[in-house]
Amino acid sequence: MRTLSMVSLGGCLLAAACLPAFGAPVAAAAAKAPIQITADLTEAGRKLYHAEIEIPVVAGPVTLVSPKWIPGTHMPAGPVDNITGLVFTAGGKTLEWRRDDLDLYAFHVTVPAGVTSLHVHLDAIVTSRVTQKMAVLEWERLLLYPAGVAVKEIAIEPAVKVPAGWGVGTALDAMDAPGWPVPAAGAVTKFAVTNVEQLEDSPVIAGANFREYALAPEISPKHYLDVVADEREDATLRPAFLAEVGNLVREADAMYASHHYGVYHFLLTLSDVAGGEGLEHGQSSDNGVGEKGFADPEHQVPNADLLGHEFTHSWNGKYRRPAGLYQADFATPQQGALLWVYEGMTQYLGNVLATRSGLRTPEQLRDDIAFQAALLDGTAGRRWRSTGDTAVAASVLRQSGAWGNWRRGQDYYMEGYLLWLDVDTEIRSLTEDKKSIDDFEKVFLGLGGNTGPTIVPYTLDEIVKDLNQVAPYDWAKFLHDRVDRVNPRVDTEGIERGGYRLVYKPTRTSYEKTVLSDPSTDEYMGSEEFWFSLGVMASKDGTVRDVLWGSAADQAKLAPGSKILAVNGRAFSGDLLRQSVRNARGTTEPIHLIVQTESFVRAVDVEYHDGPRYPVLERIEGSAAYLDEIGKARGKDEAIPEEKKGEEE
Repeated sequence: MRTLSMVSLGGCLLAAACLPAFGAPVAAAAAKAPIQITADLTEAGRKLYHAEIEIPVVAGPVTLVSPKWIPGTHMPAGPVDNITGLVFTAGGKTLEWRRDDLDLYAFHVTVPAGVTSLHVHLDAIVTSRVTQKMAVLEWERLLLYPAGVAVKEIAIEPAVKVPAGWGVGTALDAMDAPGWPVPAAGAVTKFAVTNVEQLEDSPVIAGANFREYALAPEISPKHYLDVVADEREDATLRPAFLAEVGNLVREADAMYASHHYGVYHFLLTLSDVAGGEGLEHGQSSDNGVGEKGFADPEHQVPNADLLGHEFTHSWNGKYRRPAGLYQADFATPQQGALLWVYEGMTQYLGNVLATRSGLRTPEQLRDDIAFQAALLDGTAGRRWRSTGDTAVAASVLRQSGAWGNWRRGQDYYMEGYLLWLDVDTEIRSLTEDKKSIDDFEKVFLGLGGNTGPTIVPYTLDEIVKDLNQVAPYDWAKFLHDRVDRVNPRVDTEGIERGGYRLVYKPTRTSYEKTVLSDPSTDEYMGSEEFWFSLGVMASKDGTVRDVLWGSAADQAKLAPGSKILAVNGRAFSGDLLRQSVRNARGTTEPIHLIVQTESFVRAVDVEYHDGPRYPVLERIEGSAAYLDEIGKARGKDEAIPEEKKGEEE
């Protein structure tokens, strides 16, 4: 575990040993009694949260800070800009305060003589994850705590107040909660004392339409699915979906053979207003999808791996965390070099678990791998930037935007997805299918057996050592070649070793069609997909979201932000452009577009004649079908009630 790094205070950089002026008095007091914080969510419908905080202190200068580097976000995204109404009082008097000149997350105040408790009131403006019927509390919105002290050393006693009739879901241990998980009207629910590190890692969901479901009761510790929805009927989940989530718990138990939590809560919000989310926590996960996100098998398709991904993070990312991503405070910058393990491995394992549990079909797993591999293979930026660099630069790559394929974005997610498939099939090949990545996970993520919520950092050297323990090989070179080197083409070795090859066909799979028509993916992918043919992503109204560098659309000088008005002399529609791509196949006639850029309109001729191209995995006859084996259930799963699953076209 790393020692406390430097924190910017009072216009200078101060290490822990340099904090007698600001940190020592508060640190001494913090050791005697916990901070008390009460979060008031009763005005969530007005997009306001409130907090009352009591902080033990001694007289003298005190510096309090708000979290800046939030675990799991991989960037300095702390919401200090939404803190308002900040008032410090002591002994019945309002105290003056001043924000630090350099560290805008730090606040200085002088505590009068004889005062032992500093009261802080603050309000938080909340513009996401709230509706008239629900609220999500990530505690960093309201937290202020002593600077210069490791956050796991700061004791804190949380409490929450919610609107009358609202239920509450959280992994926190409720100590005083009549009627829990639906507190009595006006009640303040108190939770057991924890520390600031764990409190930030323990979100709360609350809502008028609340349901809690127990999962896989034979598995210890206990697991729950807590749901809030804008509409009452949406909180009543399908028996098949509940069986699949229960199987997810069983499959994770079989894969990891360990637990690093005292209880686990899947926190799920169902809303078209509150927004999507997928954020990992040690004893819970914050999952947000559309109102009908799991209402039927078709809606479930684009969301199928969400719960498995965030659940896996309890092991990979929370319990085991890259050393550079674990800092003793929330102020020191995190280092993302191993995000291809933190996120990439989790992307792979989450999809595998989703398939084994029934949340995703084996066909959908193959279609997803094909789609992601094709996207990555067409990412032009891989000609100059390595996958490793996308991890190191993660905090500046959160938004892809125009020419995102040339710049590259957070590719360590999907590159890691294919990389760890490559690792899995390599282990199977090396051991004649006697071992797999499951054996590696039991060593790497199962370290220490069953533990409570804690963090054990790792390095690349440990990963290589653990892989060699399972299957001796030159894993250091294997990983270096795929992560650190510039690779113009995507890694398909795991796909091919798994018994399939990536090919392109003129018809979309039902999986791809469903994913691209889902409203929650529209902002990212667009609804009309011509990426693998023309080299353009366009939304339903013809707005060009991105252009593939080097493609026919690029050669025709199309640009992100332009709008296609007409195709071959007729007003634009996705169906018309799709038909024009078909008709141009094998001809010499270009596709004629009328394009608007800002207030200018021009004609554009796109020379493309290869017809529609959509990715799919094709079976390599006579080869080992490792990919089929990977998706087979391992746990003692519950039978899933019969429902129609999406099939390939």
